[in-house]
Amino acid sequence: MKFYHCSDLSPLKIRVGFSGRGKCWSIWVWLILISFLFLSPSPCFAGINDDHFDGNIYALYAGNGSLIPPKVSLSDSLRLQKPALLVFYLDDSRDCKHYSEVVSNLQSYYGRVTDFIPLNIDSLPLSPSPELSDPSHYFRGKVPQTVLIDQSGKVVLDSIGNVPFDGVDAQFRRVFGLPPL
Repeated sequence: MKFYHCSDLSPLKIRVGFSGRGKCWSIWVWLILISFLFLSPSPCFAGINDDHFDGNIYALYAGNGSLIPPKVSLSDSLRLQKPALLVFYLDDSRDCKHYSEVVSNLQSYYGRVTDFIPLNIDSLPLSPSPELSDPSHYFRGKVPQTVLIDQSGKVVLDSIGNVPFDGVDAQFRRVFGLPPL
């Protein structure tokens, strides 16, 4: 059995013994292995408190995948004279992720009498439409944006940011003629 002294081969070699036999491994090989194990990026770092994309926010954070895709269009809702709640959002926005739970809770109360239309702004045209039946007409450039349109087609709420449940609920109560809480 012949042993090599690492200093004979290269100054960047170390001696590692395996079951009685000696081998010399490069320090660089070990450093590369360690860097792959500990420094490799992982795609599962997204969460509710960051602006990373991790899927449909209504299914992930609100527990309500029934909102996406919307069941009716705004033009159908206006034609049927049914109130519509437009929610403009992005899947990779922390504020939208938090607001998705509010929208889901609102749907549990008003989902049978109101059309909920969440719209990812990535799907909207760059320039807003002049048509009142086109959702892009109502988008003001920031998310989340909530627009509540009553049965007659009048905008009764147009708010940017995370509107509390009570704020939107008060507008729904006005639309349906319910007493305030």
